[in-house]
Amino acid sequence: MSSLREKAQKIKIFITDVDGVLTDGKIIYSSSGEEIKSFHVHDGLGFRLLKNTGIKTAIITSRKSYIVEKRGKELNIDFIFQEAKDKLHVLNKIVKQENIKYENILYIGDDLVDLPVLKRVGFPVCVPSSPDILKNVSVYITEKKGGEGAVREIIEVLLHLRNEYEKAIKEFLI
Repeated sequence: MSSLREKAQKIKIFITDVDGVLTDGKIIYSSSGEEIKSFHVHDGLGFRLLKNTGIKTAIITSRKSYIVEKRGKELNIDFIFQEAKDKLHVLNKIVKQENIKYENILYIGDDLVDLPVLKRVGFPVCVPSSPDILKNVSVYITEKKGGEGAVREIIEVLLHLRNEYEKAIKEFLI
């Protein structure tokens, strides 16, 4: 089996779920029926760090939300897939379109709908609130909770494993 560092070296695309990973998993509706989501700013900057190293980014979520589309565009996410009832099917499309292997993908999820993808990718990650079955297939479980910087945590871990952290933050080192 490959070491974590070897797995990290192969990553070409970073994919995340939304609810429970980029958010705390709560779905809040205003009195007018608008959906409200809360995203952590540190996760957002993490996507910028990935871009600085040439790693592509994607969101795969089984729900549909204008807020996710807006946040994804704001973060310059390469691929945004919503209403993905079969996330593995979407993963297969990405692999084919990008002409990559499953081992070239890091995916972070939090619940059973993410299990087929986590079992397939080369660098499966989950958050601490995930069911044990996800934890058992993941090579890394974040210390931070979803919506509280878990995505930034794994981005920094990935970049350190690849020895690309300094390259990623270079623009901030004045």
